[in-house]
Amino acid sequence: MSLFLLLMMGGAGQPASKQETLVLKSEQLPFQTNEFYIADVIDERQSPNAMGVLVTGLNSMAVTKPVDFQGGSVTAIKKYIKESFSHNPKGRPIIMRLKDYQVTEKQASGGRSEGQIQISAAFEVQREGKRLHLFDYKSGARYARPGNNLSVVEPTLRKTLSESLRYLTIWVEKEAPYNEKLTREIKVYFEDYKVHQDDDTLFYDPARPLNWSDFQGGSRISGSFAASVFPGLSNDIQSTVQNGVIHIRVSTKPYILRNLSKVLPTSKNEYTLNHEQRHFDIVKLVAEHYKQRIRPEKLTLEDYESIIKYQYLEALWEMDRLQKQYDGETRHGMNSAAQETWNKKLDDELRALKIKP
Repeated sequence: MSLFLLLMMGGAGQPASKQETLVLKSEQLPFQTNEFYIADVIDERQSPNAMGVLVTGLNSMAVTKPVDFQGGSVTAIKKYIKESFSHNPKGRPIIMRLKDYQVTEKQASGGRSEGQIQISAAFEVQREGKRLHLFDYKSGARYARPGNNLSVVEPTLRKTLSESLRYLTIWVEKEAPYNEKLTREIKVYFEDYKVHQDDDTLFYDPARPLNWSDFQGGSRISGSFAASVFPGLSNDIQSTVQNGVIHIRVSTKPYILRNLSKVLPTSKNEYTLNHEQRHFDIVKLVAEHYKQRIRPEKLTLEDYESIIKYQYLEALWEMDRLQKQYDGETRHGMNSAAQETWNKKLDDELRALKIKP
């Protein structure tokens, strides 16, 4: 973290009267930003009722005395930030947790006083009702001054505070395009995977329905089934952060495995093939339902990954349930009336989703 050393040697002047308070002066800081604003300053100092101690008086009459900003430390800091630093309510709300901010003086030779200032804070961004830690900041300054001339104290304290804001500004503007904690939006892009890279896996393509050549698992089928397919659903998820936006690319992959798909030689007819195609159609519809559940408005910046993973599991459960329901109601295709009902139901939904003309 940054550390700067400010050594200010004041000249001789008229002794000033004892001071219990310092006025933190507002100023127009030379760095401003639209990326964030300071939403709050939380005082977590061990001694919140004073800024520290100053040496007052000269030589043998010198004593240390508590000192604070006029109106109280945090009140003065908030006022300074409000009047000196940019405030864009459309930016990211940043919380400053003040851990330490104090000045400590001791007597030095020649009737002078030496001061040391310490400041440390944790900066957090507030998002979706939660605070996310960004970084911890720690810095300080030293100065020397004539005995009763306090003119150097407030500017040095002000400088340490403004430097923390400068560091924060540089950090956020550098990190905003790529740091996931600073993102403010999610965009989701869907791809229907149709590439056939091997002879075993057939991915769903409305322009390429099942045909009997896809049934490469032989003819040994358990029970009295005429044919069977092995459908499944997989997906690939890739996420990147660009310009403060999380871009999520989802590739859904409804598929069947050819080497596990079987048919009796005597059952190769249009009715049986349609029944097996509908198993494939169900997987495609489940994939579309899955897409609807992971659209940006259904996700949160904080938990989008876990939401997507959970919804994928939901899709697998839905697929299993619908496949069992389909085979149960159609009696594996033997109930032609139920089969026709499912044909219409699946076609209607496929057309509504513009998957089938």
